[in-house]
Amino acid sequence: MSMKRMVDYHISRLKDKRADIRLDAIQELLLLDATEALNALEEVYHHDADEEVRRAAKNAGKKLFTLQLLERDQDG
Repeated sequence: MSMKRMVDYHISRLKDKRADIRLDAIQELLLLDATEALNALEEVYHHDADEEVRRAAKNAGKKLFTLQLLERDQDG
C-alpha cells in the first residue's frame, strides 16, 4: 500500500463513530509523519465530541506542524 493510501485511510478513520478508532488513527498519522493530515486534525480538534480525541488531535497537530517547519527549513 502506498504512503498516500495509508494516510488517506487513517484520515478517513478520523470520522469513525468510535473514539478509540479515532485515537488510533491519530497515532498512526503521527507514526507516518503525515504532515498532509494537518487540516484533518485541525477539524477534529475543533469539532470532535470527545475531549480526549480533541486533545490527541491538538498534540499530534503540534508535532506534525513542527515537523513540517523543519522539513521546510531543510528544503530551503
